[in-house]
Amino acid sequence: MSRIPALALVTLMSLNAAVKIEKTTWNGWPNCYRITNGEVELVVTSDVGPRVMSYGFAGGQNFFWVQKETVGKTGQPEWILRGGHRIWVGPEDVKYTYPPDNSAVPVRVEGDVLIATQPVEKETGIEKQIEVRLAPQGSDVTIIHRLANRTNMPLEFAAWALSMMAPGGRGVSGFPPRGTHPEMLQPTNPLVMWAFSDLSDPRWTWLKKYFVLRQDASNATPTKIGHFNPHTFGAYFLNGEMFVKRYEADPSKTYPDFGCSYETFTNADFLEIETMGPLTKVAAGATLEHVERWTLRRNAQPAAWTDAELDRILQPVLASK
Repeated sequence: MSRIPALALVTLMSLNAAVKIEKTTWNGWPNCYRITNGEVELVVTSDVGPRVMSYGFAGGQNFFWVQKETVGKTGQPEWILRGGHRIWVGPEDVKYTYPPDNSAVPVRVEGDVLIATQPVEKETGIEKQIEVRLAPQGSDVTIIHRLANRTNMPLEFAAWALSMMAPGGRGVSGFPPRGTHPEMLQPTNPLVMWAFSDLSDPRWTWLKKYFVLRQDASNATPTKIGHFNPHTFGAYFLNGEMFVKRYEADPSKTYPDFGCSYETFTNADFLEIETMGPLTKVAAGATLEHVERWTLRRNAQPAAWTDAELDRILQPVLASK
């Protein structure tokens, strides 16, 4: 089981009655920030990124994958997998998606809110920012992603928020409400494939309301699927605990990749759960926001990978505000 490493406290940056933000060394990076309310904790590094590198119950497992070969290192000339949670520019494009994020990121702490802002990318003219807001109690986190157009011309792009999950778990997403024939004759949502998608791959489980993707360290073949749900969510089940992230999509807008608000990918190392915002024309000087809500649950192991079991565990979370 992957666990959050011990944190060497350096400087107390923020303290109120519930949420603490502390500057700390983490896994070889000397300039990280630990955010905790005593129940859960997150780690954001300012040595690279912006990235959230860890999220889990206090003292418990890290739900995010961390690349062992590059942890604690900086300054690489090329884009690095690295791990954790990040913000990208979509749709996927070599120029706009893969500028390196391997240098220092200024971090601002405002009370119990942390804001990490990457310097403007010279390759794209875009400034990336992640704002982290942890609830005073419980595990709820609001992650606000911002992509600012710092060029002198409008640009069209989408916000793409990717969470790289630790190995050994299962990723789950769900379709919009199902209906019956002939009462509902029109299509309700896309299911999008890539050239390397394989629906016969045994890592997939297809249900009526949900689909499940298993991360398998013995299977190095990449696979990926995307879909659209106005109430987009992705869950990850790992060692009896569950991570859920949610995003409200807008059916009236145009989304990348044949209309995806959610995409999921896996290989031998990790599983990614990804939310995508709509394609948006962003004026010079303007900023695009994309908001995810995260939460954790203990004792969340399904007895079987069925609609009924997933309803039992997921619906209380998805129905909450």
